[in-house]
Amino acid sequence: MAADHYISVEELMGALPSGDGRVGLDLEADSLYRYAERICLVQVCYGKEVKLIDPLSEESLDPLVDWLKSARIWMHGADYDMTLMLGEWKMVPPMLYDTQIAAQLLGHQRFGYASLVEQYFGVELSKSSQKADWGKRPLSSKMLEYACNDVRYLLPLAHEVEGKLKELGRYEWFLESCEAAQTRVKKREGEEKESWRISGSGRLQPAGLRFLRAVWNWRDGEAASWNRPSFMVATNKQLIAWATDLAEGREINLPPKLRPDRSQRLRELIKEAEGIPESEWPVRLKRVRQSYDQNFEQKLKEVMESRNQIAVNLGIDPSVIASRGVLEQIIGGRVDPVEILLKWQLSLLEL
Repeated sequence: MAADHYISVEELMGALPSGDGRVGLDLEADSLYRYAERICLVQVCYGKEVKLIDPLSEESLDPLVDWLKSARIWMHGADYDMTLMLGEWKMVPPMLYDTQIAAQLLGHQRFGYASLVEQYFGVELSKSSQKADWGKRPLSSKMLEYACNDVRYLLPLAHEVEGKLKELGRYEWFLESCEAAQTRVKKREGEEKESWRISGSGRLQPAGLRFLRAVWNWRDGEAASWNRPSFMVATNKQLIAWATDLAEGREINLPPKLRPDRSQRLRELIKEAEGIPESEWPVRLKRVRQSYDQNFEQKLKEVMESRNQIAVNLGIDPSVIASRGVLEQIIGGRVDPVEILLKWQLSLLEL
């Protein structure tokens, strides 16, 4: 049973391989069920062992976190996991290798973990616990088995893709891409954000943006006090609709089951927003628009055709080399290629 895989941090520290030993890692969080998401389960594999650590117990994770700083870690689709680690552990393992990045560089069209396990090992994994509440205790045997399977095949998969990358001469590409993924996450964590500028906000004028900021702040406050994800209070689509209606002088339609106290707080924030002088309304973000003259279009076409042919020759998706948006920025002179492309991408495109 998967429950037998639970281990204390102290026991794990004594069992983990030393030196250059590989370790697979995965994390489960409760972002679908809590406002302040937490790491709720740590899955570790080494050799043929699969072990589970419970971060919600009273045991300190500090020894594990310190060990990860010098360990060779393999994960799959690690972007979100790195964000979790930065948020809670204030670090990302410096030697972190991502099998999803490897699969993309190998040309796999289906590069999800379950798809790769099926392709390489003929094993079909259950996805039934993907959206489970990992913060509840005790975890069901079904959830525990799912968690173990999330790392059970990780090291064998790493062995397979690493070998293929080396055979194709793409291993250095892989190492550079993994390092760049870490850099992106760290940079994103340090950026100042106006979180209320949600998808769809770019269509709003300043009059609507002041209301969007107000209703977003209301939602965030309600979600925090309730300790539930913000979408359980109101969806982004609903916030955009409210901001649009308010900017055009219409009454907003509140959900029929909205608690009276929440409704009251919402109306109070809307009233405050109505009193904000126009000089203090949020401004629309300026978007750099490329002037698509004939020379630009011709150059873009040539570079994209070259990129596409390179991708065909390599058997990978063209966007792995460079997306259209990236190429537009380069050709438009808005960014130096060395600032936005990796060394291996530059060498392929010869920009």
